[in-house]
Amino acid sequence: MSARLFSGIPCLSGGMPSLSGRMKSMVLAILALLWAGQAEAVNLEVAMAEKPAALLSDYGLFDDLGAQVPADGVVPYDLITPLFTDYATKRRFVFLPEGTVADYQGAGLPAFPLGSILVKTFAYPRVDGNEGLRLVETRLLIHQQSGWVAYPYVWNEDQTDAVLKRAGARVSVTATRDNGRLEDIRYVVPNVNQCKGCHVSDDRLTPIGPKVRNLNHDFPYETGAENQLAHWARLGLLDGLPAAPDRLPRMVDWQEAASSVEARARAYLDVNCAHCHVASGPGKTSGLFLTWEETDRTRLGVEKRPIAAGRGSGGLAYDIQPGEPEASILLFRMESVDPGIMMPETGRTLVHEEGVRLIRTWIAGLEE
Repeated sequence: MSARLFSGIPCLSGGMPSLSGRMKSMVLAILALLWAGQAEAVNLEVAMAEKPAALLSDYGLFDDLGAQVPADGVVPYDLITPLFTDYATKRRFVFLPEGTVADYQGAGLPAFPLGSILVKTFAYPRVDGNEGLRLVETRLLIHQQSGWVAYPYVWNEDQTDAVLKRAGARVSVTATRDNGRLEDIRYVVPNVNQCKGCHVSDDRLTPIGPKVRNLNHDFPYETGAENQLAHWARLGLLDGLPAAPDRLPRMVDWQEAASSVEARARAYLDVNCAHCHVASGPGKTSGLFLTWEETDRTRLGVEKRPIAAGRGSGGLAYDIQPGEPEASILLFRMESVDPGIMMPETGRTLVHEEGVRLIRTWIAGLEE
């Protein structure tokens, strides 16, 4: 629904001078949801319902579901450094109800309006002789009136639709690694409560990935490459950018050889660990804080003793022992697949060999 439809409503015309950006977005979103005859392809009534839809197709997020061709108003995006999930390829999309906008809040997450949907599909290259990807799971984060909710959908064998699995699932997948090696994976679809284990801040469900610092690079849109933040602003999806994107915070790509080992390691830890190891996250009691912005070496784990020295410490003395990767608890836990030891605790069943190699190199180069 176009914002011009609100031009005849006195309190909504003229830019809503008396309302904050977030309040304006919420008001517009609520009106959009109530507006009869809306033209959007996405089914907001289904998305905002208390009970999730049984099928992914019920939301109307894709013009071609199996090919992952987004519907009108659904915008693809990616992350500079993504979360590792057993070597899965990921396809990401964002939807905002027409007439609403996300507000820039600095380097972290924008304030997404009511009705926003974040879509992430997990897939693997086919090994059955067919081209393309085998779709495994599509995960939705929906900003409802009660807050964000997370729903996992598992793809059927025919790749025609995905079915809601609130209790989670395990899917057997054979994947080809970048080095050509075949890998048998027991891919884990998290249940709704496990989603809350990571997607949480101050005890409320929240997105993790689409932070401004992790979106600030070019994306290959059908119309040509463009900076994602600039693209979102041009489409009216993001409001309040204070400067050109090249002057805004930006993380590095953890695989970007031109960047320093430290910058790459810090980016990797921010995305894979800092959603828990942050002052507002589940790992706050550990005293280990791994966000991109953290500058205190002790809070980063350097020569820091663990709060609890149980089996997860491996009998080691420090979270990070400078110059000694094998004496560092952080690396010990990254190299494990034991559920009582491994970190992250969920989201993987394999060791991320390339990520471990990076963190080992970083720790080896740290000075006391």
